[in-house]
Amino acid sequence: MTRMTPSWVVLLLALMLGLQPITTDLYLPALPMLTQELQGSVAQAHLTLSALLLAFGSSQLVWGPLSDRYGRRRILLIGLGAYTLSATAALLSQSMVQLIVWRVVQGAAMGATVMSARAIVRDLFEPLAGARVMSQALSGLGVMACLSGPLGGFLAGTWGWQTTLLALAVFAAVLLGLVVWQFEETLQHPNPQALHLRQLARTWWQIVQNPTFLTYSLLGSASYAGLFTFLAASSFVFIGVLGYSQHEYGLVMFSMPLSYISGTVACRRLVPRLGLARTVALAAALSLLGGVLMATLAASGHQSLWSIMLPFYVFMFAHGINQPCTQSASVGPFPKFAGTASALNGFLMMLVAFGMSTWLGQAMDGTSKPLAYGVGFWGVVIALIAALALRRSARSANTV
Repeated sequence: MTRMTPSWVVLLLALMLGLQPITTDLYLPALPMLTQELQGSVAQAHLTLSALLLAFGSSQLVWGPLSDRYGRRRILLIGLGAYTLSATAALLSQSMVQLIVWRVVQGAAMGATVMSARAIVRDLFEPLAGARVMSQALSGLGVMACLSGPLGGFLAGTWGWQTTLLALAVFAAVLLGLVVWQFEETLQHPNPQALHLRQLARTWWQIVQNPTFLTYSLLGSASYAGLFTFLAASSFVFIGVLGYSQHEYGLVMFSMPLSYISGTVACRRLVPRLGLARTVALAAALSLLGGVLMATLAASGHQSLWSIMLPFYVFMFAHGINQPCTQSASVGPFPKFAGTASALNGFLMMLVAFGMSTWLGQAMDGTSKPLAYGVGFWGVVIALIAALALRRSARSANTV
């Protein structure tokens, strides 16, 4: 009898996908503290996040074809093992440079886990069913994201910033144990040509030319970029500008994923009724509303907890709808090389986030405006991409 029951699949997917927000969110309350203790700059502090995400995105270009060739299980074991070791090394860092180096290794190892999770969904489900399963897994991710902020604030405030990285190592070790014990290979037909350079180049070209992949990957990347803008800037705004403590910031971070979880639940209701294109169009309208409202309040001189969080709750609700739809739909056309398609999707997402982090490192000016303007910008981009997707869907329906 198989150990991979539907409930176990959702749980494992939630833990695998949850490794990303835990890696980014858990140590955010400690970011100002570790920057001061390691005598680093704000730009270096942002680099501990942006360099990790760039390594995360780039590594998936390697992990994806490897998983199509050798299967998901092997890649998960290698990635989680490397993550556990690098997280342990990171907490022993004596300088910002050392921390950045180990966070890069951490990001590369994380890429194996998150990429495999998205590919596993395509291995087991068709796109519409995959979107519903992905929404269930991402609801679990939202719960972990809820807990990360308060836990990070408590650990950093009580025992120091190193304990936030220790918690990451422990989480990865537990997940590694579950994969060893519970995970069964989902790739039924490995592709022996997946690592041949010519074949790989043709596969990449075929994927990036596909309009479905391109549209939904860009939409998911823009939505994640709005979230990343908040993650990268929020600790400096709430702690450094608005004067909240690490524990209070952790509570703010606890509240944010609740709206995201609500969005993933809404996604499961909306997709069967509206279809993918109309569902993401509705989410895009909410992204635009939240982003523009936040930017408008900042431009008019409002700088408070609620002028930031209320609009961002709307944006995060939309993000909870967008992510299951875009991650499933972008990989949907490629059942024979889902790992490679998932890798390219993840690479685009992290490339956009890296660019945003680089801009924020220079734009932070002691106010909330860079954060608010960044989220507002991505709200507009999401709306434009979704409008194109809905128009293309309408044309296809008329043609048929």
